[in-house]
Amino acid sequence: MSESQNYGNNSQTLVYDTDDFQFETMEQQNGQATVIRFELTDPRYHAGDMIVVLSGTDIHFHGMIGQIADGWAIATDRRGSLLPATVQ
Repeated sequence: MSESQNYGNNSQTLVYDTDDFQFETMEQQNGQATVIRFELTDPRYHAGDMIVVLSGTDIHFHGMIGQIADGWAIATDRRGSLLPATVQ
């Protein structure tokens, strides 16, 4: 018997503006948030989807959502994050 899958076949991208995006830093490197936790209650999004946080046209965070539980998602951007490592 196959296991049920809780992810979609196609990855989606969730886009936020830095002015409206609230997150908690889970891990940081050189003052930049590399793993973040943020509220996500929209059932259309799943682990494996992407998140992009923009400031104008500049990308401040681009990562994959690795986990969603109890209305909170965790995403990782270990290479190019420009989000400050603070709790907002």
